[in-house]
Amino acid sequence: MSTVTANHASPELLAVPGFSPLPADQYGAAVALTIGHSRQVFRWISPGRFMMGSPVDEAERSTVEKPHEVILTRGFWLADTACTQAFWLAVWPVNPSHFQDHPNNPVENVSWHDSQGFLAELNRRLPGLAARLPSEAEWEYACRAGSTSAFAFGDMIDTEHANFNGQYPCAGAEKGVYRQRTVTVDALPANAWGLYQMHGNVWEWCADWFADYPTATQHDPRGPTFGKMRVLRGGTWGDPARYLRSAARSRIEPAYRPRSSGFRIALGGI
Repeated sequence: MSTVTANHASPELLAVPGFSPLPADQYGAAVALTIGHSRQVFRWISPGRFMMGSPVDEAERSTVEKPHEVILTRGFWLADTACTQAFWLAVWPVNPSHFQDHPNNPVENVSWHDSQGFLAELNRRLPGLAARLPSEAEWEYACRAGSTSAFAFGDMIDTEHANFNGQYPCAGAEKGVYRQRTVTVDALPANAWGLYQMHGNVWEWCADWFADYPTATQHDPRGPTFGKMRVLRGGTWGDPARYLRSAARSRIEPAYRPRSSGFRIALGGI
């Protein structure tokens, strides 16, 4: 996919039926994909470098978050929200979700394999789209949105900024509400790059097999070529705040369907 200027999407992307450019705003370039009555906005994520993982003094970190430099040489488009139930149903005939009271709730109860089936059907309908899951490195880079703190919003997070079990805040923070369920995908504030709820609500599948991090600088890492468990990121509505940290990692078998798992669509950048 071609490089995107500050205000315009690539011609290849806009040639795909259903795509339209959106006016640039404080977050930068955006496009919208409409299928039926459902729309998904995508934000342009520019190439860059960052420290992936967590520093050794970050509160409540895990040993699997070894800090290392990552350089992403290609930009990519990333959905500004997790995939909604409405967008899922515009492509796939059955809604697997537990919390079905609003079409803009995130789709959940989705296995990694389910996400691959959805993306394959989306790509079949829209040749040239090349929809995929983000890599783990792309996901963390986008979640951080230029920040180096534990969360995109700082070293603490509250339930006004993320949907998690507020009875278990991060170290030193005050307790908050426990909603005991998902909320609509754009109900809480976006990060500095216009991405909603990268922290909390549902775990989001990444493309990678889970493995320990290397120590050397990595260029466009895609994880190992095989493994037993796939990576999930972001934490959920039922988790303590520590699982929502930008560097926090989870993993399960790709066929498993927990109530807390969804995904976010990426385009281009490979």
